[in-house]
Amino acid sequence: MDFKELDPVLHSQLRLAVMSVLISEQEAEFTHLKEKTNATAGNLSVQINKLKDVEYIEVVKQFKDNYPQTICKITPKGVKAFQGYVKSIQSYLHTGKK
Repeated sequence: MDFKELDPVLHSQLRLAVMSVLISEQEAEFTHLKEKTNATAGNLSVQINKLKDVEYIEVVKQFKDNYPQTICKITPKGVKAFQGYVKSIQSYLHTGKK
């Protein structure tokens, strides 16, 4: 059995958590992601930028009631990467089972 290489971008606990939220909700506000992942704002911001750099998510900055709002949206490339990552993990889990 060949082990598939795991996507290093998604193999980070926080980035994987962000993608997991976005895969089910399609888009989420920064504060919502912060609550869901229990991450600090600084760390979450860094990880979101890494996901954005590889085009797994799109980040929209706007204002809502005079307050800055950051919305993260999963991209088709991000969906494909997440699904591939899940398949790779499953191949690890099913190794050795008959």
